[in-house]
Amino acid sequence: MHPYDLPGEWFVLNAQSGHEKKVRTNILTRIKNLHLEDKVYDVVIPTDEVVEIRNGKKVNLEKKTFPGYVLVRMDLDDTTWYEIRNTPSIIGFVGSGKRPISLSRREIERILGSNEEVELKKESPKFKPDFEVGETVRVTTGPFADFNGIIEEINLDQSKVTVLVNIFGRETPVELGFTDIVKN
Repeated sequence: MHPYDLPGEWFVLNAQSGHEKKVRTNILTRIKNLHLEDKVYDVVIPTDEVVEIRNGKKVNLEKKTFPGYVLVRMDLDDTTWYEIRNTPSIIGFVGSGKRPISLSRREIERILGSNEEVELKKESPKFKPDFEVGETVRVTTGPFADFNGIIEEINLDQSKVTVLVNIFGRETPVELGFTDIVKN
């Protein structure tokens, strides 16, 4: 089922940056203590799974898509609005005027993705290399192991880099995977 088709409407909360998890925990605790489970359904911190390469090793990380913001799915009335708004570490609801404005289906799809996109995100996390173009690196595997080179190009889609390696006195471009090199 699409996140938009679930009960309640989606709203965006502005949280103190770096306190998103604390805000989520505070809201969930407050909902339970005040018996509002039938009005506040879900609290989400939008994240993307990213794979970074650190010292030649893949590290899975969850990066916040919108730092400083938390999504809440709820039925908006005076009680829920007051209790959520007055939860510690929350700056306020995002919206114009006095009352918060719920997100449209299109906005929810863009932030949380459609069901198919959510499944694809789970299957293939994005790579975020720990190096950049122009940086000197050392090749760790293959026939060019222990050669130094300069990164000429980074291809995020294929998780590959083109490194200029000095072979027999000539700069030669060599295509390598992210895990085949380390920073010098």
